[in-house]
Amino acid sequence: MTKSSTTPKSKATTPAQEPQPVVPVLVQLAPYLAPYTQQINARLQRYNGMLNAILQHSGSLKAFATAHQDLGLHYDAKAKGWRYREWAPGAHRLFLMGDFNGWNKTSHPLNRNHDQTWEIFLPDADYASTFLNHSLYKVVVVGDNGTLDRIPPYVQRVVQDDVTKDFAAQVWQPAKPYQWKHESPIAAGPVQNMMIYEAHVGMATEEQRVGTYWEFKEYMLPRIKAAGYNTIQLMAIQEHPYYGSYGYHVSSFFAPSSRCGTPEELKELVDAAHGMGIAVIMDCVHSHAVKNFAEGLNQFDGTDNQYFISGPAGHHELWDSKLFNYGRTEVLQFLLSNIRYWLEEFNFDGFRFDGVTSMLYHHHGNSMSFGSLDDYFTDGTNHDAVLYLSLANTLAHELKPNAITIAEDVSGMPGLGRPAHEGGLGFDYRLGMGIPDQWIKLIKEKSDEQWDLGDIWWSLTNRPEHEKTVGYSESHDQALVGDQTIAFRLIGPKMYSDMAVNIPSLVVDRGMALHKIIRMMTITLGGEGYLNFMGNEWGHPEWIDFPRAGNDWSYKYARRQWSLADTDYLRYQFLGNWDKAMTVLVTENNLLSGPKPMMVNVDRENQIMVYQRGALLIVVNLHPTNSQTEYKIQLPIAEAYQLILSSDDAIYGGFQRQPSGLEYWPDGFGDLSLYVPNRTILVYKPLALLKASPIAKASVKSGTKKSGPKSATKSKSDSASKLA
Repeated sequence: MTKSSTTPKSKATTPAQEPQPVVPVLVQLAPYLAPYTQQINARLQRYNGMLNAILQHSGSLKAFATAHQDLGLHYDAKAKGWRYREWAPGAHRLFLMGDFNGWNKTSHPLNRNHDQTWEIFLPDADYASTFLNHSLYKVVVVGDNGTLDRIPPYVQRVVQDDVTKDFAAQVWQPAKPYQWKHESPIAAGPVQNMMIYEAHVGMATEEQRVGTYWEFKEYMLPRIKAAGYNTIQLMAIQEHPYYGSYGYHVSSFFAPSSRCGTPEELKELVDAAHGMGIAVIMDCVHSHAVKNFAEGLNQFDGTDNQYFISGPAGHHELWDSKLFNYGRTEVLQFLLSNIRYWLEEFNFDGFRFDGVTSMLYHHHGNSMSFGSLDDYFTDGTNHDAVLYLSLANTLAHELKPNAITIAEDVSGMPGLGRPAHEGGLGFDYRLGMGIPDQWIKLIKEKSDEQWDLGDIWWSLTNRPEHEKTVGYSESHDQALVGDQTIAFRLIGPKMYSDMAVNIPSLVVDRGMALHKIIRMMTITLGGEGYLNFMGNEWGHPEWIDFPRAGNDWSYKYARRQWSLADTDYLRYQFLGNWDKAMTVLVTENNLLSGPKPMMVNVDRENQIMVYQRGALLIVVNLHPTNSQTEYKIQLPIAEAYQLILSSDDAIYGGFQRQPSGLEYWPDGFGDLSLYVPNRTILVYKPLALLKASPIAKASVKSGTKKSGPKSATKSKSDSASKLA
């Protein structure tokens, strides 16, 4: 009897078993997602299926993301001339026009190819003297919506006429390609302890006008470097027709905003930052697009379904903008090519993806509380957008393994910060968007006497176990007109009258004390990365309001008044000093890349909280008046500590009730007895990890007769207790 002949009998006697579903890595890491294994596996299948289809079509994901190299205007060195190709499947006819032909709308028709593209070639032999570098041009599209003058979708340079305010494409061909001088810091490895300086180039100048890439390079980069930040997030880079949109109504996705300078000047900015060891990421707006016909993609080929979803579903009512059809292959290729273009052409180190919540769901997150896991895996999820984001993250990390990708998502989509092959979406970080909401809510609705440190701890530390978060107390969102910065909410109009160092002000004292506490708690508790919007670190006194009809097109609030922070007799300098001390603390102690924070104690009666981050012990006293002279703390391991940073130091605008550098030793029971002034946050480091510190003037041992903190500082505690 052969082996094969026994096989049927063996199978017949084996009970039938149901195949067990494969458990994706995401579910293994987060077992609470087990009921949604089928949905997560379906997400994986869509991702793997599209990757396989792309591999069969193009050979690789990187090769698929090269539409910008084929479509649009390019010089063909072999054929010696300019070739313009456009994808416009619904168009009836296309014509190229510009200053080279006197803006004749019909003299230069494009020929239609078999692949729904159109093409025209301008040989040097005929056009070398008319179609030149810096020439202006547009494409005339005849479609179902009429005959319209349009900006090509893949254009890489757009300029605006100073008089007519019209936008036009511009030929841009530097004599030599830009020569990069510095290697990006991410080439050596991932950014450790990522601290992001969120910035807008246009409003980075103090003058009432639009700032430039060159000015940012010359004046802002040294300031950011000195402040201790290792990553810059640049806003409003992609071209947008309306300056007041803050860069979020993009019209030309491949063109850097010309209002701030040339493409080469932007490259110089990125290159110079790399030379300082600073990574540079950009806001990537793939969540929607401006609805304009004249400048944007809307109905480019005459139909409403070329780049965007057809009908009302393709219009974002709150943003008054158009929504991409992520399920269309050509749109997928357009957006992925955009990712590759910015990473390679401008050497950006990654992206902060804007409006991810709007992308992830057909309802865009509007009026959703996301109180149930069902909200993430039901029919409300836009699976095409999930797939696109997964591919975008995969591509970014194929091109640059240490690229930084950050998701602006308020919904808390599970797996957002896990690799796509695990069932996630592939982002490196998610923004901790609930943190600033918590701070603003507290400031608006409760006096600080009512702040609950336990609730604050939960809000700052409540994040996914295996995903990284960028924490922040405020970004540009909290500074926009109609809102207020944290500094302005705390201090109010007194910022205009009482910020001089020689003007006593209980309101300013309180506001500065809380400003320092909020930011230190956020950076030490809020995540594995940290973000600050430019100027907010030193308490910029005003909101942001871009020029518009409602303010007579004023630039007064679309700028940053750096001179306030640089003026010796104003208190803004103290907040800037504190911010610098925070970034140094994080860097030197590897705080954000190290272990997660651990709670030691919450004392609601005295409004004191003690926690650890890495080796550091951090004590915050929120009480408005009560300082604690011998506050006992019991630690798991009894060891001596040194006070290395205090928000009460004079250099940070405090009352200097005890000098940093003091040492504290445990008593016989292993307790530390600390002096904890009111409205301060204090950072201690184990003495064993410190070398002898030149600033340590005294050694204070708990339980001994040396009562340095009390005797040396008691005289100033009375004035401090009067903080409003």
